[in-house]
Amino acid sequence: MSNPTASFLPLGAIIQSLDVAGTNIVLGFPSQKAYESHNACFFGETIGRVANRIKDAKIDSLNGGKSYTLAANNGPNNLHGGVVGWGKKVWNGPTPVGVKEIPAFEGKSDKIDGGESVQFTLMSEHGDEGFPGKVEARVIYTVSKEKGEDGKEKVLLGIEYEAELLDGEVEETVINMTNHSYFNLTGGPSIEGTIVTLATNRYLEVDQGGIPTGGLAPFLYPDDNIPFTLGAVEPDVDDCFIVNEDPSSVPIDTRSLPLKKNLSAFHPESKIHLEVYSTEPAFQFYTGKYIDIPAVDGVPARKPRSGFCVEPSRWVNACNVPEWKGQMSLKKGEKYGCKILYRAWKE
Repeated sequence: MSNPTASFLPLGAIIQSLDVAGTNIVLGFPSQKAYESHNACFFGETIGRVANRIKDAKIDSLNGGKSYTLAANNGPNNLHGGVVGWGKKVWNGPTPVGVKEIPAFEGKSDKIDGGESVQFTLMSEHGDEGFPGKVEARVIYTVSKEKGEDGKEKVLLGIEYEAELLDGEVEETVINMTNHSYFNLTGGPSIEGTIVTLATNRYLEVDQGGIPTGGLAPFLYPDDNIPFTLGAVEPDVDDCFIVNEDPSSVPIDTRSLPLKKNLSAFHPESKIHLEVYSTEPAFQFYTGKYIDIPAVDGVPARKPRSGFCVEPSRWVNACNVPEWKGQMSLKKGEKYGCKILYRAWKE
């Protein structure tokens, strides 16, 4: 499904393109077939059942103390749902679901009229990649445009996730969905020169495998909202930044919470701005060190640091930390949910 601003694919409910003044600011491929054969980096994918890493590829205790063994597809850990996570599966859709508003977000108190929204759905069976319970997942994309006070037209892409545990084998499962788009604000080969501002400088300290060791630490700078520039190789970032420092307060459905800014980015060459908002308690910021995609379908090769990711989500490995577990534990009768908003424009 496509319109002049954004396009989506049934495979992985992928965001294939997001056009800002003639520049597609997300990395991708021109055909679904190319995604099937070359998308080891998760370009544009809807990630599930659990985004990010699960320690030792195991859920330690769920459904009365049962443990569940998952695929170890990132060293000893499980990453982004396993070998064939939700981003590698074909979803049903896109199905038009009418016009939905873009909700108010940090810095803007009024809702914005939306365009035609589309929905993708996926049925994930009990045992899918080792995860317990049959889950129905949904993602709704809403594309809109906004006239800013400066007169510039801003492109908006709203994402809403929802999931339910259906009747069947278990009373509880774990869930953590996000989108894995890589952004490049020039359309060129590198993110070098991009000026980034993170809304928080607190991130989870991790071991060599990317699993939190328990504490929060400051990032490059002592305060939030200090811009820094991405260079050719530094800073090399792949960390989970914390928006809500009280993990026990995070509900399984965050959609009623305000959309808070996670990141803003700007490139002085293209004059394109990007802002990412979400209702989530954390976001992974990744500067693309491991991108290595050959030329395919007429698209040049993509190399390290050709894109950066902003992945709003729950705390990493929350399902195995008792004090964090509630934010990722989905029980029968509940709904998991969250919202993400991309806002972009050219000066």
